[in-house]
Amino acid sequence: MAEQQVFATKGNLILYKKALKLAALGYELLDRKRNILIRELMSLVDKAGELRGSIEDTYKEAYSALQLANISMGLVTPYANCIPVETGVEISTRSVMGVELPKVTLKERPLKVTYGFSQTDSQLDRAYLAFEKVKQTTAVLAEVENSIYRLSVAIKKTQRRANALQNIIIPRNEHIVKFITDSLEEKDREEFSRMKVIKAAKLKSAK
Repeated sequence: MAEQQVFATKGNLILYKKALKLAALGYELLDRKRNILIRELMSLVDKAGELRGSIEDTYKEAYSALQLANISMGLVTPYANCIPVETGVEISTRSVMGVELPKVTLKERPLKVTYGFSQTDSQLDRAYLAFEKVKQTTAVLAEVENSIYRLSVAIKKTQRRANALQNIIIPRNEHIVKFITDSLEEKDREEFSRMKVIKAAKLKSAK
C-alpha cells in the first residue's frame, strides 16, 4: 500500500503533487493526440473504401483490355517485355502527432509507346493505357492502407498509455497525496494537542 511505501513528509507531498499534476497533463495530451489520430484514421478509412471500389473496376477494365488484346493478337508477352519497369516511385513522409505517414507518388512522365505498331492494334494500346491507370491507383491505395495501419498501431499505443495514466498512475498518486496530507494534518493536530498540554502544565506549575 502507498502508506507503507511513502513517508509522510512535506517534501514527499510536494513531490507527489507535482507527479500528479504531470500525470494529469500527460493524460490530457494523450487524449488529445488519440482524438486527432482517430479523426485522421477515419478520413483515410473513408478514402480507402472509395479507392477499393474504384481500383477493382480499374483492374477489371485493365485485365479485360489485356484479354481482348490477347484474343486479337495472340499472346502479347513479347510486347509487354518491351515496356520498361516502373522506377519512378517516390516515397516521402508526413508527420501527424509524431506518427510518420507515407506519401507515395509516381513521377509524372509523358506516355511513350515502346513497342512497334506494325504488328499491334488498338486493343494493345487500350490495355497499356489501362495498366498505366492501375499503377497510379495502386500507388495511392498503398499510401492510404499503409497510413491506416500505422495510425491503428499508434492509436493502440496511445490508448494503452492513456489508460495506464487514468486507471493506475493518477489514482495511485491521488491516494498517496491524500495519505500524506491526512498524515501531516494528524501530526499537526497531535503537535497542537501536545503544545496545549505543555502550556497548561507550565501555567499550573507557575501558580
